[in-house]
Amino acid sequence: MRQVFVTFAALIAAAMVSSCGSKPTTTVADTGNHPEFTTEFLTPTRVVLTKGTVNGADELMRPYPGQVSTSEPVVTVFAKGGSVLLDFGKEIQGGIQIVRSIAGSKQPARFRLCLGESVSEALSDVREPGTTATNEHSVRDFEISVPWLGAAEYGNSGFRFARLDYLGDDDDVSIVSIRAMAKYRDIPYLGSFKCDDERLNQIWQTGAYTVHLNMQEYLWDGIKRDRLVWIGDMHPEVMTVGTVFGDQQVVRKSLDYVKEGTPANVWMNGICSYSLWWIIIQHHLYQWYGDMDYLKAQSDYLDKLLNNVIANLDGSKEAYKAGRFIDWPSNDQPAVIHAGLQALSVRALEAGAEMAGWMNDESLREKCSKAAAELRKYVPDNVGNSQAAALLAIEGMLDAEEASKIILANGPEKFTSFMGYYLLEALAKGGHYAEAMDLISKYWGRMLDLGATTFWEDFNYEDAKNAARIDEVVPEGKFDIHADGGAWCYVGLRHSFCHGWASGPTTWLSRHVLGIEPVGIGFREVRIEPHLGDLQWAEGTFPTPYGVIKVSHKKNADGSVSSDVTLPKGIKQVK
Repeated sequence: MRQVFVTFAALIAAAMVSSCGSKPTTTVADTGNHPEFTTEFLTPTRVVLTKGTVNGADELMRPYPGQVSTSEPVVTVFAKGGSVLLDFGKEIQGGIQIVRSIAGSKQPARFRLCLGESVSEALSDVREPGTTATNEHSVRDFEISVPWLGAAEYGNSGFRFARLDYLGDDDDVSIVSIRAMAKYRDIPYLGSFKCDDERLNQIWQTGAYTVHLNMQEYLWDGIKRDRLVWIGDMHPEVMTVGTVFGDQQVVRKSLDYVKEGTPANVWMNGICSYSLWWIIIQHHLYQWYGDMDYLKAQSDYLDKLLNNVIANLDGSKEAYKAGRFIDWPSNDQPAVIHAGLQALSVRALEAGAEMAGWMNDESLREKCSKAAAELRKYVPDNVGNSQAAALLAIEGMLDAEEASKIILANGPEKFTSFMGYYLLEALAKGGHYAEAMDLISKYWGRMLDLGATTFWEDFNYEDAKNAARIDEVVPEGKFDIHADGGAWCYVGLRHSFCHGWASGPTTWLSRHVLGIEPVGIGFREVRIEPHLGDLQWAEGTFPTPYGVIKVSHKKNADGSVSSDVTLPKGIKQVK
């Protein structure tokens, strides 16, 4: 099998062709900032609409060499009140560059710039009473000045669409170019996935791209809103980072950042489950990469945190008094929260016991093992809730088949983009691989049907039935999935449309369809057990500390699967 490691530039160009039908012109520039980062300049792929007088708006899709001249042959002319809404074809993290020609007044030209993850958001006004549009976390709606015969760069947000309104009173203004500036880590996509279902291929790639955009100075939750390090939200992201990019320092940097700002007797991000997730992520990192130096650097904090977890148990039950949270849809369901926290406590304590064993801390290992065993004696009611059932089943506290029946009965209507990953894991544990892929196709695929190029903070499947696409002006009678959707902290246009916690299918497809699973520590041994479900073939790669694993699986006429596996030197395949 021939494998080519793709770059971000190639990926974004290919994705734009897929979503918009026209290939953007891109220019990569050295930002002079962190050496891992680069900036790519993107021309618009489409003029969504104009208002007022904007002559030559289509010229904004012409390539621009990056240098304004005194004799620009073609310009776009804005008259008073002129406005243009541009589509850059793909969600990015960055800003906008506007270039003005020699024509007209030498005074700076005043514009209003409004960035949006959807057409509706780009057409919004943060000044409008009652609007859900905000400038929180990143300013995306503001006034700017563009110099005569020069360029100006503005903005630092997550967006796909940009609206430019000319605010001048008299003179027309001539614009040479409006380009997006995409800032990203210049790292290769080492992991890959491809099968005979193109919808699943696109979902895998979209999840990878979503997390890539959030790999900024730290591993963020979202690139427009929630540009923060939320430890619990990081777990699906960390899994995707490892699946696609391999061992990345931004993960450790983010874990350390929250640890250093949080005493061990205080819950991370103010949420008890997030401290549990921090423990679980530490365990995962050592399993995959075997970095004992890093693990030992966490030993003092781990000891104190694990003891704090144990102090919040009441015999065989979790009894956290503050920060009780699993996910937003279950936030008003105490029974679901209780079941989820019970399962996560077992997982964290067993992970803690194993890490203590690796570090030869017999006292901590025994204490964690004893507490986890006591918790296993009590299994809370899952109340028919998919999230509760999934978390319990993953820990072996609920029969996986029973959990699968609950998840499949609830279907995509009861999914969330964050906890959906754990529902898929529970289905895999119950052997329901084809059904899991069907849910991936329905739930995450429906976002793609609505024009998504990154996965969203949340997605209500019911809302999609009469929803307009996010890349069009919402027609009368259609539901505005952005402005009128959302709930809790992500109401309406505050809703993030690029959220790394929604990337679960990427790591799930590589782990279960390609069947690549480490055994022991640091990928020294690996098990390859593909589960094709209704697929006829699947192939891909997976990064490890020893190099990239390559696999190719094909279903035979009798239903058996033939596999071709290439392992890097230093990795042994086991049954």
